[in-house]
Amino acid sequence: MAIRPILMHPDPRLKKVAAPVGSITPEMLTLARDMLATMYDAPGIGLAAPQVGVLRRLVVMDCVKDPEAEPRPMILFDPEIIWRSDETGSYEEGCLSIPEQYAEVTRPAEVRVRWRDEAGAEQEELFGGLWATCVQHEIDHLDGKLFIDYLGPLKRQLITRRMVKRKREMARA
Repeated sequence: MAIRPILMHPDPRLKKVAAPVGSITPEMLTLARDMLATMYDAPGIGLAAPQVGVLRRLVVMDCVKDPEAEPRPMILFDPEIIWRSDETGSYEEGCLSIPEQYAEVTRPAEVRVRWRDEAGAEQEELFGGLWATCVQHEIDHLDGKLFIDYLGPLKRQLITRRMVKRKREMARA
């Protein structure tokens, strides 16, 4: 498994809609495993293929934060939200493509998601709490949407300016 570079906002690829995975090839399975390794290395709880420069509908996540608990790495090919609760919840969200920037985002508290697993079998699960926030955040990436798109224009511009400055500083280093 390889650690892949994570694109940093602003990058036009992060604003594009990802294409369906279609058939799950050995290359797609390698990408999924690389993404899990990259996510754990970052460290993060979720990563979408567009964040590593691949415009395909693939998400990985693991929201188990307790070091004593068993990890639950998940690979979701072509995930789609098929139901959202009316009840909402707010979490302070961050993003591996927007490092060290956080903001409160309100989303449905529960979502039912359908996807295909590594064997191509259809799966469906009801997610709540942090898992619901994470899966919605990652599916947003597949639709070219970032968590800062939920913020007001001033806060969004401030974060974007910080990221432009950070990218400039990294390029000089």
